Amino acid sequence: MATSFCSSISMQAPISATTRRFSLQKPVSIFNNGKTNNHLSFSLHRRSMPARHAISCAAKQETVEKVSEIVKKQLSLTDDQVVTAGTKFTELGADSLDTVEIVMGLEEEFGITMAEERAKEIATVQQAAELIEELVQEKTA
Repeated sequence: MATSFCSSISMQAPISATTRRFSLQKPVSIFNNGKTNNHLSFSLHRRSMPARHAISCAAKQETVEKVSEIVKKQLSLTDDQVVTAGTKFTELGADSLDTVEIVMGLEEEFGITMAEERAKEIATVQQAAELIEELVQEKTA
């Protein structure tokens, strides 16, 4: 097993608890059960990371907008405060009680009931919208 960290590699045999660290700038000899292996090569590739990350929302835009409005109402936010699909409730200052109230408002608005375990997993408007659509679909099926 090998794990790469910048310009060094840490290798650990699955059976043995010993770890060998080495630099890629020097020749390497690896000993495995007393045998020498001089034929080890690595190539490191640099990946370019996008400057921005986009959040794709599987929920309908209409559902996301409704959830955003309910969140704004429950948290008494002003109209100029922006709530998007990726907005986390904690970013808006919501605590656990606020989150429970948001869930209750969503249940009332959409005519659904969320299991407590699933409701606890909701942290963003997107997650809430996706769960709502899933529960509405189950209800109508």
